[in-house]
Amino acid sequence: MEFLGIGPSELLFIIIIALIVLGPKDMQKAGRTVGKFLRRIVTSDGWKLWQQTSREIQTLPNRLMREAALDELREVQKDLRQPLEMNRGQSQAAPAGTPDAPQTADSNPTPTAGPENRILPPPAPPVAPANPTDNEDKNA
Repeated sequence: MEFLGIGPSELLFIIIIALIVLGPKDMQKAGRTVGKFLRRIVTSDGWKLWQQTSREIQTLPNRLMREAALDELREVQKDLRQPLEMNRGQSQAAPAGTPDAPQTADSNPTPTAGPENRILPPPAPPVAPANPTDNEDKNA
């Protein structure tokens, strides 16, 4: 718990020094004066501006990274869309007899649930021998 960069042990040290210097009678007046002064500072517009600026400075790196990532993402999207738009333009302009021509509903039959339309799992990786020295003994 710190206030204005002063920890609890430092605050206790300041209070002890103040008691020695001011004495117990003047300590009440000094405490009241310091309290009013701190309340004026904390409720002032300058303090609020200081706090807001401090928060903005703390969040600035994160905000800059987000903005840079968004700009980079937009560039990537733009780069990806250009070839797609070019392909769309070519396929729409192709004559009906070419393979790039768009398929109509009549010429494209719906797929059936036959074995040719099944999704096959990827092939299994090759199996390595369990003990490489076994193969050397057999070859010798």
